[in-house]
Amino acid sequence: MIAVLGGHGKTGRAVIAALEARGSAAVAIGRVEWRDLSSAVAGCDAAYLIAPNLHPDEPAYVAEALAALAEARVGRVVYHSVASPYAPEMPHHLGKAVSEDLVRRAGLAWTILQPGAYLQNLDLGGPLEVPYDVDAVFGFADLRDVAQVAAMVLTEDGHAGATYELASRTATVAELAAEAGVTARRTDERPDGWLGAMFTYYDRYGLPVGTRTLDALLGRAVIDPR
Repeated sequence: MIAVLGGHGKTGRAVIAALEARGSAAVAIGRVEWRDLSSAVAGCDAAYLIAPNLHPDEPAYVAEALAALAEARVGRVVYHSVASPYAPEMPHHLGKAVSEDLVRRAGLAWTILQPGAYLQNLDLGGPLEVPYDVDAVFGFADLRDVAQVAAMVLTEDGHAGATYELASRTATVAELAAEAGVTARRTDERPDGWLGAMFTYYDRYGLPVGTRTLDALLGRAVIDPR
């Protein structure tokens, strides 16, 4: 039995589906179960830990989860982090960098996944506007690929102590839009706070992520990502 903390979100649902496709039982842990988390995860062999998107204090959230897993004697945890977690210009990423350190020092067998930006976050059904440079290079991750890797490292040996940066392909938003037959442009409208900081970073640097790790984990032939 595998607990998926944050199992009711899109990532959690995808991981549960991938686990079930491999014949593994999974339980989604959400806000209700969080009230007595150690009891909710009791009897589970491993846990996949996803913090809520843009959580204001992800390290505290992760620390609480790790304590509950240890109390319930769940000996294995896989933490859902982000590509390039130590990026001082992005506070959200820094929270994940601190959380990674907590995971590594928790006394559990651990694996960390660092996916790039989800392809599924882009609506390519029509003209696309994003608040950053459409020619910035990203390592985009397909959520289905990330879920397959998560299910693999949760159920197979040999991944304890590993940190995997994951991207399905390298591209720009302009290239993805052209493939879909739609236009892409940068809008000057930008939110404040953490999201604004993230988009400013994307505008300057993109978020490049290599594809070979994911290809190797899923047994795919290595092809030119460009």
